[in-house]
Parts: sequence; structure tokens; C-alpha cells
Amino acid sequence: MIFQARSGETWRDPFGMYRALRDHDPVHHVEDGDYWVLSRFSDVFDAARDPATFSSAQGLTFTYGEREKIGLDTAAPLVMLDPPEHTAFRRLVSHAFTPRHVSALEPLIRQFVVERLEQVPDQDEIDIVALLFKPLPSMVVAHYLGVPAGERGRFDGWTEAIVEANAGGDVLAAGAALGELLGFFTELIDHRRVSPGSDVMSALVTAQTGDREVGLQQILGFAFTMVAGGNDTVTSLLGGSAELLTAHRDQRQRLIDDPALLGGAIEELLRLVCPVQGLARTTVRPVELHGRLIPEGRKVLLLYASANRDEREYGPDAERFDVARTPGRIMSFSYGPHHCLGAAAARLQARVVLEEVLSRFPDFSVDVEAAQFAAGNYVRRYRHLPFRGS
Repeated sequence: MIFQARSGETWRDPFGMYRALRDHDPVHHVEDGDYWVLSRFSDVFDAARDPATFSSAQGLTFTYGEREKIGLDTAAPLVMLDPPEHTAFRRLVSHAFTPRHVSALEPLIRQFVVERLEQVPDQDEIDIVALLFKPLPSMVVAHYLGVPAGERGRFDGWTEAIVEANAGGDVLAAGAALGELLGFFTELIDHRRVSPGSDVMSALVTAQTGDREVGLQQILGFAFTMVAGGNDTVTSLLGGSAELLTAHRDQRQRLIDDPALLGGAIEELLRLVCPVQGLARTTVRPVELHGRLIPEGRKVLLLYASANRDEREYGPDAERFDVARTPGRIMSFSYGPHHCLGAAAARLQARVVLEEVLSRFPDFSVDVEAAQFAAGNYVRRYRHLPFRGS
């Protein structure tokens, strides 16, 4: 069994490959690129919680020299820090992402969702990604970063270009959009130094790590991480959820009949959709696992999506969609120090969207055959998904 990185239309069904890796080659070496792949839940879970062995400092892709390529060799963003630096920086912003603080966003999110869904035509098909699934997380990210309402249009354009380029593995391809966004945030940071608000950027501008202020490059790196990581992942979750609820109408009807199931159903959707299919770490020492030796300094891809379907963790029906399942541990937001900061915000967006869609369009469908997948080796998402309300 040979692991093949997916992108675009090859994302349609990676799950057979994942199953074969789990069963026959759980510590898989990819010769073309010289990296390793872990696919079983216990191995992925343990590696994610062990930054002392599996480091994030050299980037999260399976390519080498990632930080230098994108110009982050001197100032790493949060996702490319290990403890204790990671712990100290995360502490500066984590309060804004707790479930209690995130819940305050629900009226804003619901208003946005309702306004968009009211544009769905009675009979005709519409691209639900363009209408709602992509603009919603962009709005939420802009809110967190303190982007003024009058700048949201430009911000959405920059975000779209950067997300597409980042998914393709070359953020520098965003060119002008990247430069304009960084210039915009540099000006916004200067403004927040004299006129702080309640947004995350203001918190970073006025914060200190030890006896030092947070540097401009660190703040820009955090803003970039929010833009690159907070958009396409939610788009993926929403698109994948619509796909599963179209394919499994019996499970959809259970949610309509018993809305109390929705909270647990979102965990099940997160488990099976798993927006980030996998991210890499770098070994800081040799690692022996299942009779194989991963050398020091090698990239190791943690296949979250495969771990989420592992029968060893979830039982023989692990690949079945069941809204009443209580999956417990899932790898969709990773685990350990790099557990996703935006997890509560993603869950809230999914809940509001599903509540509104199911109440307004109980017979909705999406046309997966006519849909198009976005490029990128790490996030499996639809870039175009036809939707009918009835």
C-alpha cells in the first residue's frame, strides 16, 4: 500500500486508502519525499500529545524547509511553536476562544446565516459554498481580528486568495493579496496600540510575554494563521455535513424529530468529515513503532481522518454515520498543546447553520456528483457544492 497525497478531485474517496494503511502498514514510509505516515488512532493520538518527540517547529506539512520557503524562518506563528514558547503565546489569546466567550457570537452568526439562507431560491439550484459556507467563517475570522465592517469586502477577497494559495502549498502565490493583507494588519496594529478594542489583535498588541512586548511579526503570524486556518476548515465541515445528511436521510430525520441530538451529531460529523485530514510533525529523536524505526529529523504525517475511522477506537461500525453515537475522543481538532483554538467557534457555526438549514429546508439536497473539490493536500473541502432547498 502506497500513500498518495490527495488534492482537488482525488479527494472524492481517500477512505479506502486510509483503511488499507491502518490494517496493513500503520507506520508507512513514503519514499518520494522521505516522510512517514501514521494512520491508527492510538498512534496519531499519542504523537499529537508528545511535542517533545513530534515537534511542530519545522512546519506542519510533509515538505522540508517549509518555514524558510514562506519566510517564517525567524518568527514562527503559533502553530509552529513548541512548548514552552507555544504555551506562553497561546495563553495570551486563549480566553477569547473559550466556549463561554464564543457563545456571545451566536446572535451575530445566526443573523448572518439567516440573511444568507433567505436568498436561497424556491426551486433553483444555488452554490451553497459561495452563498454561505465560505463567507460565514470569513466573517467570524474578521470579527475576531477586529477588521472594521467597512473593510470586510476587501478582507474577504484577500482571504479567498490566501486560502487558495495556502491550500496549494505555496502561500506566496497569493502575491498582491498577501502583501495587501499584511500591510492592512500592520496599519491596524499601529492603530490598536493607541486605540485598543476588544478583539484578539488588541489583546496581543497590549500583551507581554515575560518582560517583552509581543513583536509585530508574531502578531502578523497569528493573524495569518487565523486567516489560513479558520476559513477553509469550517467550509469543509459545513460542506461535508451537508453531504452526509443528504446521503443519510434517515439520520437527518432523526435530527429533525429530536433536535436535542444535534450537539452529539456535530461531534459525529466532525469525526467523519474531519476537515483537516492530516498535519505533519518532525521527529526530534528516533522513534520505534510497530517494529519500524522512524529516524530523527523526519516529517511524520498524522492522518487525523484515518484515526477518526479506526475500528480499534470506535468499533466495527466506525465508518457508519450515526447521529446518536457518542464518539468521545476525536482527532478533528487534534489533541495536546496544539488542540485547535477555534474548536468552539467551529462547533457554534456548525450548530447554527444546521439548525437553520434543517428548520427551513428539511428536504434539502446537495449534488455531490456535480460538486468540485478544492486543491490542497491537507483540508478536504468543497469549493463548489450545488444545493436545493427542496
